[in-house]
Amino acid sequence: MYTEALLFNMVYISIYYVYLICNYEYRRMIKVKPPCEIVVWYIIPGIRSVLSKELFKLNMRQKDISELLEITQPAISQYLSDKRGNEIEFNDEICKMIRELAIGLKKGEISKIDMIPEMCQICRKVKSEDLMCYLHKEKGSAPEKCMACLKDDQSEVCVIN
Repeated sequence: MYTEALLFNMVYISIYYVYLICNYEYRRMIKVKPPCEIVVWYIIPGIRSVLSKELFKLNMRQKDISELLEITQPAISQYLSDKRGNEIEFNDEICKMIRELAIGLKKGEISKIDMIPEMCQICRKVKSEDLMCYLHKEKGSAPEKCMACLKDDQSEVCVIN
């Protein structure tokens, strides 16, 4: 009886171990990124790139732009030369919002603390467009039936039907 129980436990542990390995391999192959990761890797750098270019057009120096946006001067240089943040193209409405933010920052009408809700508003606008879903599918390997288009402010989760 002792050997049967031991044998059963060994078989159970072996099966469970195989399940864990297969589950790990399956998850590793899928590589599903949550929409928030797409925002961090593509949307925010894209916004910063356009904003840096707009501020540069307004005759701000790279050093001043980097201090204003609290990012490094080499990052600003990469944004201006399209080495960073150039993987997406925003529509005219979003570019206008970014341009208005740049003008407000340059004139001193928008402070650093006021820049946060302005950036969030731009990001929400981007997320409400088809661009977010497109990027999620292209860059994040979104599940085939993903319904996480983030079209409203309430939805922040990828729902799979």
